[in-house]
Amino acid sequence: MTPPAEASRKDLIAALDIGSTKVTCVIAQGEGAEGMRVVGIGTYRSSGLRHGVVVDMDATETAVSNAVDAAEQMAGTRISRVILGVSGSQIRAHRLNAEVSVAGHAIQAADVVRVIDSASAALREAEDRAGIDSVPIHRIPVGFAVDGGAGVKDPTGMFGENLSVDILLATAAPGPVRNIETAIQRCHLGIESLVVTAYASGLSCLVDDERDLGVTVVDMGGGTTSVAVFVEGYVVHVGVLPIGGQHVTNDIARGLSTPVASAERLKTLYGHAMHAPSADRELLDVPLIGEDEDGQTNQVPRSMLTQIIRPRLEETFELVRDHLETAGLFSAAGRRVVLTGGASQLNGARDVAAEILQRQVRLGRPLGLKGMPDAAAGPGFAACAGLLRYGMMGVPFDRGLDRFRRPFANPDAGAPRAPRATSRLGRLGQWFKQNF
Repeated sequence: MTPPAEASRKDLIAALDIGSTKVTCVIAQGEGAEGMRVVGIGTYRSSGLRHGVVVDMDATETAVSNAVDAAEQMAGTRISRVILGVSGSQIRAHRLNAEVSVAGHAIQAADVVRVIDSASAALREAEDRAGIDSVPIHRIPVGFAVDGGAGVKDPTGMFGENLSVDILLATAAPGPVRNIETAIQRCHLGIESLVVTAYASGLSCLVDDERDLGVTVVDMGGGTTSVAVFVEGYVVHVGVLPIGGQHVTNDIARGLSTPVASAERLKTLYGHAMHAPSADRELLDVPLIGEDEDGQTNQVPRSMLTQIIRPRLEETFELVRDHLETAGLFSAAGRRVVLTGGASQLNGARDVAAEILQRQVRLGRPLGLKGMPDAAAGPGFAACAGLLRYGMMGVPFDRGLDRFRRPFANPDAGAPRAPRATSRLGRLGQWFKQNF
């Protein structure tokens, strides 16, 4: 008799969000037309990434392994593949238009794939001529046109001579992607899809009216800030900026000469980006670098935290504004901004964003996901929830991207997943098996 966990494993979807400050794994069980239910979740402190890029392979592997283990134990099953969020600053967005002849017959699904493949091939040829190497992440049609008639959402079954597509192609630098893939493969996991985190956050947090009328999703992580623009129901732009909440923590640590752990605690408990009159009179005890836990402290007014935090947040949203203006989308992106990610929960961040971007701003939380624990229902888990939704959607045009990837050595791909060793002797034996 097949165990229940094995029987239902084919309906499982696993999402993995590897950030600069934490790694999160969420496992969900598909429930047909009713959507999906979260059955397992695990988080672990991340120390192997900086600005979304792997800088310590062993630390990244350890964080991923522990987060996945926790999620598997809660779900009572094991996973073999994950949908991975990507947030490195080397993400590039390309808007292209391609056209193919359909010779007057009814347009079929194969014609749609052909015109999208044509756009992907054109980008690769252009990069080859320029000597640029990249890894394709997304290819998302923004709209089709039949014989010049734009605004077609699904051309299948229509008649015409020419079919064209306006498409968003997202790529990333190959080195960082291969490094993070290697860390995951060392945990004996395969990768189902790569998804830009801001796009994933938009899938989980936005309502239909926002996607139709125009909205910008700003996912504020620890080391990076990701941006996605939705217009008329489609994502039309993605990008990543190398700045995040960890920069605020480091500013506090330097400005107050306090350990980074103490700076993070001060930011979380007392930090605010907007000045309040009472903050001048409230004094905070700040531990000093090099002192014992019960050693000398320095007292500073709470308003000093605001003086440190606000300039960094202003810089972050100014970079977001400049990025959108450079992409030509600041006006087209609508009048709304949705903030997600752990760093967006800093008190006053929403007000600073509204002031700098001149938009209506709200915090985004995962919507319509059953079984999500209350502790994981905030903006910091929006990306993981969106990765699950992406897996449920089964985005068809992203599935064929492997044909446009340049090959590289991948000896562990598809290898059966081995049990993780937990004892010192077991880890030593596993090391010998992998290396000899």
